[in-house]
Amino acid sequence: MTSEPIWWPQPQAGDILWCLFPEVTQREAASKPRPVLAITVFDDEAPQYRVHAVYGTSQRVNVLYAGEFAITPNDVRAFELAGLSYPTKFNFTRSVELPYDDTWFSVPAGAPHGQTPKLGVLHPGLIKKAAVAYEAASVGSSKR
Repeated sequence: MTSEPIWWPQPQAGDILWCLFPEVTQREAASKPRPVLAITVFDDEAPQYRVHAVYGTSQRVNVLYAGEFAITPNDVRAFELAGLSYPTKFNFTRSVELPYDDTWFSVPAGAPHGQTPKLGVLHPGLIKKAAVAYEAASVGSSKR
């Protein structure tokens, strides 16, 4: 018998969330959670929200490709606001719309924002970098 998923309270665009982002070849939740950037929150079926999430990784952060931007400790305030433990890059070429429930999202260690998947938020000073990455990913996907 499968239990019903637990739905989290509404997140906001710009939130950095703890997510079991699906592997490229699967449509199942990954076993390892990672940070994602919420770029759109769909409330059509509130209180069952959906989130357009952008993949985050701490791997090869010093090498950025089109469609990527990073949050590092060099951006002291931005890094603190993001709630990240490691320098992290977000890749707009890897994004997916997911139900905002406990199948796909979980509470991070330390629960910095209470019992929700929220790690932190995107600093306003990084919005321009994120927008450039988004545009680069959009241009790249239209050429395919």
